[in-house]
Amino acid sequence: MASSKEYLEFILEQLSLLDDISYRAMMGEYIIYYHGKVMGGIYDDRFLVKQTNAASELMPYADLELPYEGAKEMYLVDNVEDKEFLQNLFDKMYPELPAPKKRK
Repeated sequence: MASSKEYLEFILEQLSLLDDISYRAMMGEYIIYYHGKVMGGIYDDRFLVKQTNAASELMPYADLELPYEGAKEMYLVDNVEDKEFLQNLFDKMYPELPAPKKRK
């Protein structure tokens, strides 16, 4: 099942306190970027973020879910209504994630 454009727009609005949020559509789902780093994505109308120490600390009871078959598990963000929480989550996760790969 593909994610809806409405859910994407809702999540982007919830992330509006952050600068330089972008997304890329991929096979009916959406990858979410912060300052060029992949933070997570929207899969089947679920907002999932990568596993980092910061995400684990800020969401100790978050469910681990597969975004799609064969992928690594990601944390399900269930507190999507709280913009300040999402801002803090992304700011704390950002330093732990690898820099974007250079395209040739």
